[in-house]
Amino acid sequence: MAEVVFRDLAAKAGVGARVASSSAGTGDWHVGEPADHRTVEALHRRGYDGKTHRARQFDPDWFDALDLVVALDHSHKRILDHWALTPENEAKVALLMDFAPHGGPADVPDPYYSDDAMFDTVLDLVERACAGLVRQLEPALKHEHKR
Repeated sequence: MAEVVFRDLAAKAGVGARVASSSAGTGDWHVGEPADHRTVEALHRRGYDGKTHRARQFDPDWFDALDLVVALDHSHKRILDHWALTPENEAKVALLMDFAPHGGPADVPDPYYSDDAMFDTVLDLVERACAGLVRQLEPALKHEHKR
């Protein structure tokens, strides 16, 4: 959900071509599977397309090539911090909701075992936080592009 929203908002802000983003889980239990149909439906209701997403697992070897690794909750952040191995790579790990303007919950809840309405609630949080992340990145990306 967050990857789809972030890419869309970055494109609308005119910086989509300047960022690369992809999502990956900390576990391997859904690798290769599409997003939960309720996620795809919630995204579709807001004008996003999540049909092509396939789950994959984060590889700690990716750290050196990444500028930012965004976790949706503290449990995932703890795992990523553990995998980081160096202070430089650990510093790359942030919580998505830290980018949300005006605060909110620290974690994005996992709606998987909840009802359909929870997917819309999670999408509200993801949209707010991704918009904040794009706003934070936008000046640097636009400045870098002008060089």
